[in-house]
Amino acid sequence: MKFRSALLAATLLALPVVAKAQPITGLYVGAGAGVNIMGSEDFKGNVAGGRVTTGSKGLNSAVGPALDLSLGYGFGNGLRAEVEGLYTYNSFSGNNYGGHEQKIGPMVNVIYDFVNLVPMVQPYVGVGAGYIWTQEDNLHFGAAPTVFTAGRSTQGSFAYQGIVGAAMPIPSVPGLALTADYRFLGLAENRDYSGTVTGGARAVPGTVRSTNNYNNIITVGLRYAFGAPPPPAPAAPAPMAAAPSPISRSYLVFFDWDKADLTDRARQIVSEAATNSTKVQYTKLEVNGYTDTSGTPAYNQGLSVRRAQAVAAELVKDGVPKSAITIQGFGETHPLVPTGANVREPQNRRVEIIIK
Repeated sequence: MKFRSALLAATLLALPVVAKAQPITGLYVGAGAGVNIMGSEDFKGNVAGGRVTTGSKGLNSAVGPALDLSLGYGFGNGLRAEVEGLYTYNSFSGNNYGGHEQKIGPMVNVIYDFVNLVPMVQPYVGVGAGYIWTQEDNLHFGAAPTVFTAGRSTQGSFAYQGIVGAAMPIPSVPGLALTADYRFLGLAENRDYSGTVTGGARAVPGTVRSTNNYNNIITVGLRYAFGAPPPPAPAAPAPMAAAPSPISRSYLVFFDWDKADLTDRARQIVSEAATNSTKVQYTKLEVNGYTDTSGTPAYNQGLSVRRAQAVAAELVKDGVPKSAITIQGFGETHPLVPTGANVREPQNRRVEIIIK
């Protein structure tokens, strides 16, 4: 129950945020627990001296527990190598047979992580080889009058395995990952156990040979990589492109005192108005002339018209159709800066271009 609680806590820690799986670099440790399903195992009994031989069909076993512990090293490119301790337990129970079997031993595995293949999850595959000790306890099979029995006996064998799994990083603890994997474990050699064969009331020494032994193992666990860097900070959002400045529809052109000719700066402003008029929809361009209050009202009225005409001519020169331009002179009325009479105010000596 403690192990299940730890796995549940690790899963909940992993849910709030998404982590990007990184290849392991350096030492790591791992542990897992789960279940194993042993394939149907064949046993054959022999009386010492080979005088009597009896066979048995495959013995089926119940689903049993499995544990593994590992210490490994990651090379930073997805490849890992590890030493693993493996344990399984199964019990036989059926018509005319029974007993228990335990396996324990070291395995050396080579594993490859598929980095960034799947978001949040790091799949991996691997192969392993090692040496497994198998203990048979109270193994018996056969039907009267001939029953073979092997007490508690242990034999070793070379072993191999294939591994497929996936790891999910836990962002709150850099280096920690939740793992789930499947492995196929097989024994490469047959094993002979000492026992007895009973026929009626007589028991004589014999051997029991085990063949065709393999396990399907499913485990869930935790893995911790030492010295893992913290997950990279979320990338700063890209700065939003500044919205284009709205195209102005009103332009002011200023004049020297008592003048109606355009300065270089005035021509630049008129050119800008002409260019921008092609970027917006409009029905007309109003060109309105004004003066300051120096001079008589009649003179100022004429001067304001001449200023408007000068600007309109420059607009036509810059490509604005003459038919789209209307010209008006307002003299010294509508001052930009209110003043008294006979005041030379530069802000009031102007032409206003309005795109409508």
